[in-house]
Amino acid sequence: MEQYNNKTIILNINKWKISLFVFFALSGMAFSSWTSRTPEVRDILHASTSIMGWIIFGIAAGAIVGLVSASSVIRHIGARKAIALSVIILSLGLLIAGFSILLAIKLLVFSGLVVFGLGYGIIDVAQNVEGAALERSTNKTLLPALHASFSGGTLLGVGLGSLAISVKIPVFIHFIIIAFVIILFGVICIKYLPTATGKVDLITNHHSVSSPQTKVSIFKELRLVYIGIIVMGMALAEGTANDWLPILFVDAYQVTHVTGTIVYGVFLLAMLIGRMSGGFLLDRFGRVPILVSAAIIAVSGLAVVILDINFYFAAAGVFLWGIGASLGFPVGLSAAGDNPNGATERVAFVSTLGYLAFLVGPPFIGLLGESVGLLYALLVVIIAVLIAGLFSPAAKKIETKSS
Repeated sequence: MEQYNNKTIILNINKWKISLFVFFALSGMAFSSWTSRTPEVRDILHASTSIMGWIIFGIAAGAIVGLVSASSVIRHIGARKAIALSVIILSLGLLIAGFSILLAIKLLVFSGLVVFGLGYGIIDVAQNVEGAALERSTNKTLLPALHASFSGGTLLGVGLGSLAISVKIPVFIHFIIIAFVIILFGVICIKYLPTATGKVDLITNHHSVSSPQTKVSIFKELRLVYIGIIVMGMALAEGTANDWLPILFVDAYQVTHVTGTIVYGVFLLAMLIGRMSGGFLLDRFGRVPILVSAAIIAVSGLAVVILDINFYFAAAGVFLWGIGASLGFPVGLSAAGDNPNGATERVAFVSTLGYLAFLVGPPFIGLLGESVGLLYALLVVIIAVLIAGLFSPAAKKIETKSS
């Protein structure tokens, strides 16, 4: 009987793991589906760089609400229900944005992106809380691989976006298809997630998939604040690429919309490679050396892009940019979840800071880019990554005993 129970536990954890990989991929695909069409959306709306910055800020505005409320939502209903809710909101926002682009009404596009951002903010925190709980349950480094799934999803979204552009599928139809896929796979996978991950009053036993949660004083833990700074710097590097790379290359390097989207795909491929190899590298070398190396690589790539030598050097710089930015976010979340007691609060806090930088920072890069150009606006990203590298020692693994 005990052997049977152990097999059942392993099977349930495997289903949990696979389903969580799917949700990370779906959220990535949703985001990059929007990004892959931004040059075309800009032309349809006749929007300047600053206006596009404000439109993109719609995602950030909705995400702020989602991110700030996510921790409370998870503590009350659990991460599974929070993910289910966010999938519905995310898909609805994508449909509203697509329909608004069809009508070419900027304010409605902004409104649709606010709804999209709301769902995106909630799911990002909830799935990272699930990921941290999965790491503790399996005693394995899994968050880099889960974020690799996100990158894989973004790469798939870009591929589908490039195909849609090539065969002239309207943005609205494209977004309907993506929303349908998200809902379909969400319905299939949601039942395999644990019912109560992240709930404060959860009582667990030896085989439980979650840990007891206690209230923590977030801002009194300097280590946690420093980890947040690391994640914010690296998340800004990732988010800036997600929002601006296609447009940046179309404008600065005079390439076609399809080529701009392909360059964005190069960045996502680099992110995927970095995150897929992250678990092995982290287990062998440790968090701090990897984070310092990642910061150096990201800064090098960004510098090559800014130098504006030629398209091919810039594309190589984008690849380095993606490799360097790939591990900061997941490593920071793993570090925040080292202590199982209060892990939900800590992971949610760091995740919120990261996604704020990921979503709110890029629109301001766009506003700055209107004055100095998008290439020179990337200097802000370089500074942020350098600061993240300086704070890397805070992510050193701590050994704790769960109570």
